[in-house]
Formats: sequence, structure tokens, C-alpha cells
Amino acid sequence: MITYEYPLSERIRTLLRLEYLFDKALHFVAGDGEEEHHVALLTLFEILEVAGRADLKFDLVQELERQRQTLLSFRNNPEISEDALSGALYEIELASTQMLAMQGKIGQYLRENDWLMAIKNRAAIPGGVCEFDLPAYHYWLHRDPEQRRTDLNSWLAPILPIRAGLSIVLRLLRASGRPEAQLATHGAYQLMLAGRTAQMLRLRVRRSDPFIPEISANKYALNIRFTTPDGDLRPRQADADVTFELTFCNL
Repeated sequence: MITYEYPLSERIRTLLRLEYLFDKALHFVAGDGEEEHHVALLTLFEILEVAGRADLKFDLVQELERQRQTLLSFRNNPEISEDALSGALYEIELASTQMLAMQGKIGQYLRENDWLMAIKNRAAIPGGVCEFDLPAYHYWLHRDPEQRRTDLNSWLAPILPIRAGLSIVLRLLRASGRPEAQLATHGAYQLMLAGRTAQMLRLRVRRSDPFIPEISANKYALNIRFTTPDGDLRPRQADADVTFELTFCNL
């Protein structure tokens, strides 16, 4: 199955973008090549831009506290594993404590690093990080891979509490809904929401089905249009009936 996630609020949109960027950065940090570490550093700059919202940390801490209170209400419930509950509460409390310990604006220590900011500014120019533009960066890329990895991890580590916090929130959000089988007649599906609230939609299509969902939604209605790629991967309206799974997620 291929899963498509569609955020219904700007806050969840930001968390999904950051989840993708953190995963990408850590993937390329683990490599040894110059190109991999170059991509990891550029991705770090993207994280810096997306996470720059002043209220992101506060929003995450507030949401984690709300979830902690919800979990506490399950204490002494015979249907709930006390070990699993204690583990979840510990994870939430640890993430909250680490985020509250972060000082100042997210990533401010990176903005104060002139060497990194010079690379960031040049990276916005096509081909702007060639060796004749940034010889010091060219030198860094030719250092031992383990030394580059140490540097990258030191730049990433202070903002990893944000990743831990958003990972918990998104995991709880994804687990909050129940998938339901749906049918898009001739590739089109519409649902009137009638007051139904959700923060994110999860849509799953069989990997063998050549259909791509295009989703639009507001507080009144959900519309899904399935397309199918032609030989050049350009989407065109699907004319077949499409079966899929739809999940409304809400914390």
C-alpha cells in the first residue's frame, strides 16, 4: 500500500515538513560521501527555515502536555498496560523537558555561525557553492568523513528535541483514526463533512493500482480526484472506479 497524508491545518503541515526534513538529514548524515554530507547540510538549512516559527516549540510542549493529561486518565484501567502507559508518559515528559531546556529561538546558534551562514547564502544561488566561491567549504568536504559527520551531528543535536516532540505528536495523530474502505466512482470521491473535524487525512491505495490522489478539503467538504499517469508520468483523470482506505485523524 502507498500512504498519502494530507494536513488540514497549517500546524500539522509544518510538523509533516519537519518530519520529512529531519529524516532526510539524518539519512544523509549517516553516509560517508561528500555529496551526501552536502545534502545533509543543505537540509539542515531547510529545517532552520521551517522551524523558525517562534511558537513552534510552545505548540509542541502544549500539545504534549494535553496528551500527557489524557494518558494519565487511563491510570489503573485494567484494559491498559501499565508498563506501556508508563513508557509513553516517560517519553512525553522527556521530550517536553528537553524542548523547554532549549534557549532562545530555534536554531539561533546556527544563525550566529558566520561560516555556515555564508554557505547558506551561497546555496540559494544555482551552483553557488562551487570551490572557487567557497574554498573553505570545499576544504571541509575533503576532510575525513567521520570528522564531517561529527560536525553535522553537533549542528543537528541541539534541535533534535524538536524532532522527538513532533514524532510523538504525529505518532499519536496517526494512531487516532480508524481506516475505512471507500470507493471513488470513475476516479471521483466527495464527502460532506457535516461538522466532522480532523487535523489530517490518511489515504491508502494499493501499490499495484496506478492511481494518484489529488485531495482538496475545507470544513464543509472533502474532494478526492484520482489521476493516472500516462507514458510521460503526466497525470490524467482516471475513468475507472478506485477502491482506497481513508482515515480521519484528530487529537
